Amino acid sequence: MNQLQLTARLKIHDGKLDEFKQLAEQFLVSVKEKDQDTLQYDWFFSKDQTECVVRERYTDSNAIFSHLANLGDLFGKILQVSDFSVEVFGEPSQELINATTDLKPKIYSFYQGL
Repeated sequence: MNQLQLTARLKIHDGKLDEFKQLAEQFLVSVKEKDQDTLQYDWFFSKDQTECVVRERYTDSNAIFSHLANLGDLFGKILQVSDFSVEVFGEPSQELINATTDLKPKIYSFYQGL
């Protein structure tokens, strides 16, 4: 199983919802225009719009590296208006694990499924 699934969770800082939404739109434009190996990239808001969950799926670890490179400084900007955590499902490469240590991802290895 080379594909990786991610769940990114963003808790939006008070008073920053409009800025967050503008950045989110830029994220989606970037993914549509630049990413080639992103299989899923769906954004969801909580009912009160204080939290956002992004469901992501990539062909492999290299696709995540490309995705992050394509985002450029957008990732840093969204970290200024929200608190970020991420869960990774699958087997990321050691290179990806090492590169994302500061993000403290929770990594879940595949056990069973369809």
